[in-house]
Amino acid sequence: MTTIVYLHGFRSSPASEKAQVMREAVDALPRDRAIELSIPDLDASPRIAVNGVVRWVEQRVEQVCGADAAGITFVGSSLGGFYATWLAERFGARAVLVNPATQPYDDLRDYLGMQTNLYTGRRFEVTHAHFDELRAFDVAAIADPSRYLLYVQSADELLDWRIAVARYGGAWQCVEGGGDHGFAGFERHVPTILEFARSGFVHSTR
Repeated sequence: MTTIVYLHGFRSSPASEKAQVMREAVDALPRDRAIELSIPDLDASPRIAVNGVVRWVEQRVEQVCGADAAGITFVGSSLGGFYATWLAERFGARAVLVNPATQPYDDLRDYLGMQTNLYTGRRFEVTHAHFDELRAFDVAAIADPSRYLLYVQSADELLDWRIAVARYGGAWQCVEGGGDHGFAGFERHVPTILEFARSGFVHSTR
């Protein structure tokens, strides 16, 4: 069984546009091409967020006799891409990264203090301890670039796309001019993402 775990970004939620696009695409698949999709509501604490996903994956692997995590693909947007990288390395799984954060322990410093979730309106606090937790999930180098599919857009207003391209050198990559941090036109790439989750190969990133 192919499983996708979609990880939303900072101040986001399972109600985000990309998460819903993924849900609609998976729900529309015929039964013989079915994919299991999980979209966890990630805690503001990186430690709690990532450990929650780890427990879910471990339980799923245990429940499916003879299964391992090789059939799992983490799809992460922004901060979710940072988490997806650590999780993919932890489980030997695949990962699809959409305008991923590569150094959130530095990039999110300006957000220290009280914040509001853009989709739920829920208030939460970003603390110095969260930056230490993020550093604990930093991956020095990915073991197998072929297990990664990277999507970046050059007009990302929050992150430098060139850093991600270098960080994931050797991975499947789709670099688009223009766009934004939310990755405009994400829905165009969902069929390729589903293909990659099933097979680990990309016939086209367009």
